[in-house]
Amino acid sequence: MNIMQQIEQEQIRTDIPRFKAGDTVKVHVRIIEGEKERIQVFQGTVLRVKRGTTNSTFMVRKISDGIGVERVFPINSPFIERVEVVARGKVRQGRIFYLRKLRGKAARIKARTDWHKTN
Repeated sequence: MNIMQQIEQEQIRTDIPRFKAGDTVKVHVRIIEGEKERIQVFQGTVLRVKRGTTNSTFMVRKISDGIGVERVFPINSPFIERVEVVARGKVRQGRIFYLRKLRGKAARIKARTDWHKTN
């Protein structure tokens, strides 16, 4: 194993649960404002998960005051306190960007019934 791979292995977090597109997650993010630090919860639907070693990311979308807000989180970021999976969704694609065009009831995602097998 070369030096780059050793450094990447040290940076990888193992406390993040497995999730995929369509799942509803709560991401607890550490926010630093001046000298104060607080934790902000960002809850929404996962649009995509980009797998990789240290550069893996996931995109979460939520509706805030009628406006869609999307945020990309690096999985191995030290600013992420924890990720909770609230609900598992049943979708047929790995990237569900089509949710951006849907509103209201059309934007609902069916619940996945076999979610206990994927934990």
